[in-house]
Parts: sequence; C-alpha cells; structure tokens
Amino acid sequence: MERRSFLRGLALLAACPLCTKGAFAAEGAHWSYEGQAGPEHWGELSAENAACSAGSQQSPLDITGAIKADMPDIRTEWKKGGTVLNNGHTIQVKVPAGSKLRRGDKIYELVQYHFHAPSEHLVDGRHFPMEAHFVHKNEKNGALGVLGVFIVPGAANNTFAKLAAAFPAKAGEEAAVDDTDPSGLLPASLRYWAYEGSLTTPPCSEIVDWMVAKDPIEVAAADIKKFTALYSMNARPALTTNRRYILSSS
Repeated sequence: MERRSFLRGLALLAACPLCTKGAFAAEGAHWSYEGQAGPEHWGELSAENAACSAGSQQSPLDITGAIKADMPDIRTEWKKGGTVLNNGHTIQVKVPAGSKLRRGDKIYELVQYHFHAPSEHLVDGRHFPMEAHFVHKNEKNGALGVLGVFIVPGAANNTFAKLAAAFPAKAGEEAAVDDTDPSGLLPASLRYWAYEGSLTTPPCSEIVDWMVAKDPIEVAAADIKKFTALYSMNARPALTTNRRYILSSS
C-alpha cells in the first residue's frame, strides 16, 4: 500500500491533464489503438508512458474469480449538463463542478465521462458492445476513482440518446448538453466489482480505484451505431491481474 501511495503521488503529475482539463488521456506523443502507435507500443512512445509496458497494476482486466467482500455502497450525486467533446480518441462529456460519488468514507468529484467500444473490461472472457467510464478525483488525495458501466443494445435510453444526437463528428469539436443527466446512464443496481489499477490510456498511471458495475444498461442499437461510426474500436486489450484481488459486492 505504501508503494502504491508513493507511485500515485508521482503519477498524478503525469495524469494532471485529466485533473485540470477534464481530459482522460495524456497530451504529448501520438498514440492510437492500432499499428505502430497501438497499445502494445504505448510504453515506447514516450518516457512518461513507461507504466504502459512496465507497470504491474494495469487496466483493464478480465473480471473472473472475484472474491465476495463486504464493500460499501456506491452513491452518486451528479449534476446535469456539460459539454460533449470529440477529443480524437473518444466522445467525452466534461461536467460542471460539484458532482459527487461516495463510497464509504471516500468522496470523489466527477470530472468527466467517456465511452469505449467494445468494452475494455471483460467478464469471464466476454466483451460488451460498449463501456462508459465515469472519471472522478478523490477530494483528499487527488487519486482517481473510475466507475465503469457496460452498455448493451435494447430499450432506448433518454440520456444516451441525447448525447448520441449531439456527438461531434470531428476531433476537436464540442457541443453543449445542458439538460443531460449522467445518472440516466447508471443501472438500477450499483452492485460492483472493485480492484486497484490504472488509466486505460497513456500514460497508464497506476492511480485508479476501479469500480465496475455488474449490471449493464440498455441503449438503442441505433445510438450505439452513432458512436461506433466515429470510433469502431477504442478499447485497450485486457491485461493480467498480477496477483491482484478483484472484490465483488454482495
């Protein structure tokens, strides 16, 4: 735990674009999801990306063999609104200040949320069509708490539909989504898995308390296609657990 806390302090400097600008990826060396700038080469692209190849607590994971544990409930107090941005790697929503996530005695503030297709986390070897990541910053120590939610095709979801209608087509473009409620992207139950891991994009800093909701949400298949028309594959492959424990709420 002491080693992880020390590394968090150092790595937060590399992850500061996330904390100060609402971005979720490092600025600097070009990276992508394929070819010579793809995930297997991220660690070679820049010194600040060293954790991508040398880290021992990398994310995402294939969630399997989780251990049942008495874990605190997740409670969200999120505000409506924000700005939807095409940042060249995903569609991201920058949110107003003041949105909270509480997990036991830990309090995080929501910085932004974004999407991946297919899902980055797997469950017993299975991908989902999409995954949303709600990125939070711990109010006390600046570490990150990320809540992952799987997305599957089904009934229309009002929040996702509003976002999909506003997805900017080109990198760098953004649009206001003032009446969008991020809570509409949560499942009815927030049973979850938890483990210690990393950012899933460069610089892959190992500073993340991961919470992955067990239950997916449904959105219209046509709205999923609006995302995959822009980003058909923006998921880092699953990494090894390296003897980490994945905990499961009851």
